[in-house]
Amino acid sequence: MNVDHDEFGQRSMRPSPIVPKTANEALRPELGTPPPKRSRAARSQVVVFLNFVVSAIVLAFIAGGVALYFGKQAFEAPGPSATTSTFLIRPNTGGVEIADQLERNGFITDSKIFQLGVRAYGNEGSLKAGEYEIVAHSSMHDIMDLLRSGKSVLYSLTIPEGITVTQALQRIAEHEALVGDMPAEVPVEGSMIADTQRFTRGAQRKDIVAKLVADQKKLVESIWAKRDTDLPIADINEFVTLASIVEKETGRRDERSRVAGVFVNRLKKGMRLQSDPTIIYGLFGGEGKPSDRPIYKSDIEKPTAYNTYVINGLPPTPIANPGRASLEAVASPSRTNELYFVADGTGGHVFAETLDEHNENVARYREFEKKQAEAAAKAAQDAGTTGGTDTNSTE
Repeated sequence: MNVDHDEFGQRSMRPSPIVPKTANEALRPELGTPPPKRSRAARSQVVVFLNFVVSAIVLAFIAGGVALYFGKQAFEAPGPSATTSTFLIRPNTGGVEIADQLERNGFITDSKIFQLGVRAYGNEGSLKAGEYEIVAHSSMHDIMDLLRSGKSVLYSLTIPEGITVTQALQRIAEHEALVGDMPAEVPVEGSMIADTQRFTRGAQRKDIVAKLVADQKKLVESIWAKRDTDLPIADINEFVTLASIVEKETGRRDERSRVAGVFVNRLKKGMRLQSDPTIIYGLFGGEGKPSDRPIYKSDIEKPTAYNTYVINGLPPTPIANPGRASLEAVASPSRTNELYFVADGTGGHVFAETLDEHNENVARYREFEKKQAEAAAKAAQDAGTTGGTDTNSTE
């Protein structure tokens, strides 16, 4: 198209004349638009490297996201353990070793995932030593929470009222969850509390003994401080000694105060206590009487430091570990005139103020024992007869 100027100097557009082409020229392809020249920056090795780095970062981010997703799925998924069982972490065990032990024991499927999960939740170094009960199919997340909580399996040891220190120490020595040696110095008789101790596996035997002694001391002192002021008891040792005798005389809580009242009355009158458990302790000590060993009449007259049929007043030491009820009974005994009691054959006792009344009670008890023995003998005879008839019929 040509551009001309008119008489006013302005440009005017006129169509350019059409130049005809030959057939060859019309069929000849025209040159296209040339590509832009590549800049030197694009050709730079630095740019190529940066492109690679960016691509690698993107791919790593994607791969990390995928790994995080599947790792979290595995960390939250039910575990392989089919049964509930215990798992022990010993003190000073590291996180890597804990994870390996969990995998070896079949609680988790992959120790690496467990380690990464613990680290991701910020609990690395927070897993506590102890013995834990892991429920069947617990996830790694569940196990992590359990080990972080420190809620270990607790074991129990019961020291019943009325057993001796020797017998209590034997229970402690034989407990399979406790470790370590027994104390070199044996606690004095009556100095261990009758109680149930709760502890985790690996607790020291010395620590259990020390706690039992400390708790008994605290209990005895608190009750001794509230005792009646007119008790015929010289000191706290005699207090525990009398309580131990009451403990061994009756297992019924409702009788302890009354039994204590009888012994207090006898002490006030200067009468011997005549308590059968003191005979036994004088003969066998803290080991206790063998179950098949009866008490003979000659034992009653056998002189020992503990036989209250022979000695006046109280024995030199307690004869067992008294419980709270017996200690409280001695600190505040029943106010009666009773001086005697004897078993009634039903687990309790019959009390009396006079010797004549007591002898009648003893006679009734002897008659009761005689009938019991006759009934037992008849039952044994009937059983033997029945057994013989069955044998003959079988033949």
